Amino acid sequence: MEEVVTQVAQTFSGLGLGAIGFGLAAIGGGVGVGLAGAGAMGAIARQPELYGRIFTLFMISAAMSEALALMGFALAFIAMAV
Repeated sequence: MEEVVTQVAQTFSGLGLGAIGFGLAAIGGGVGVGLAGAGAMGAIARQPELYGRIFTLFMISAAMSEALALMGFALAFIAMAV
């Protein structure tokens, strides 16, 4: 009986770690894209003729931020499996 209780506790602790990890990854990605967008809008307001270059750099930084969020999502699933 104790083995079953221990196994259930380990399963729920893994689910909790996965949920917390995914939540932090989602928050981190949102904050990263928000900061990149704010910086890009400020730069475009100051130098409108550089819109194309600024937008390109914004898209690259947003993609990197979202890639890190996806890695956190994958790690959350790994934590749930362990």
